[in-house]
Amino acid sequence: MLKKKKTHNKYSLKLKQSNHILKYGRFGIKSLAFSRITESQLNALRWIILKRLKLVTNNKKNFRFWILLSMNLTLTKFNIESRMGKGKGAVYTHAVYVKPGMILFEFDNLTEQQIKNLFDYIFKKIAFKIKLIK
Repeated sequence: MLKKKKTHNKYSLKLKQSNHILKYGRFGIKSLAFSRITESQLNALRWIILKRLKLVTNNKKNFRFWILLSMNLTLTKFNIESRMGKGKGAVYTHAVYVKPGMILFEFDNLTEQQIKNLFDYIFKKIAFKIKLIK
């Protein structure tokens, strides 16, 4: 007789599965360090990558681009003047913790030279170490 395993965590199994191999595209960007990315940082990165992709591909929109991060953390904040013992503060943003080996972005329909140019650009913009994978 098989027993079902009880889970007490609030995250779905989709978030728990390993995220270290390419699933959608030919190229990917993998993290090499622990970090935290907020919602505004991820939106800025998305905007920068899309802008650079359009420039690299001469404004042709035949490339494919996936973001594999999902926000699973809420960050709260109180006023500086507030006293202790008044509960938890209001949510001010969402974030995701990045572990070494996680794939952040995947790309398809790009040449190797285009992806290298894009990676060199992203490497300067991101706050932690990343690696290009094929």
